[in-house]
Amino acid sequence: MIMTREQFIATSGVQVQTLEFWIEQEWLIPDQTPGGPTFTEVEVARARLIQDLISDLGVNHEGVDVILHLTDQIHGLRRALREVHDSM
Repeated sequence: MIMTREQFIATSGVQVQTLEFWIEQEWLIPDQTPGGPTFTEVEVARARLIQDLISDLGVNHEGVDVILHLTDQIHGLRRALREVHDSM
C-alpha cells in the first residue's frame, strides 16, 4: 500500500518534525513523486523499529544509525543468499 506523507504520519504516529529529522538522517527514504513523498508498509515498520529503539530501549541517535545500517546489511545479505540459492 502506497501512502502519502499525511497517511504515513497518521498510520505510524510519528510527529512531522520527527519524520523530517528521520528523512534528513536517511533513516527513512521515501520515494519522491511529483505529488510529494510516498511511503509503504516497509517504512511504517522501520518507523516503529526506530520508535522502539529510542523510546523503549533508550538508544541514542548514533546508535540508531548503527543499528539501522547493520539491519540493512543483514537484509541485503539475506537477499543475496536467496539469489544464490535460487540460481543453483
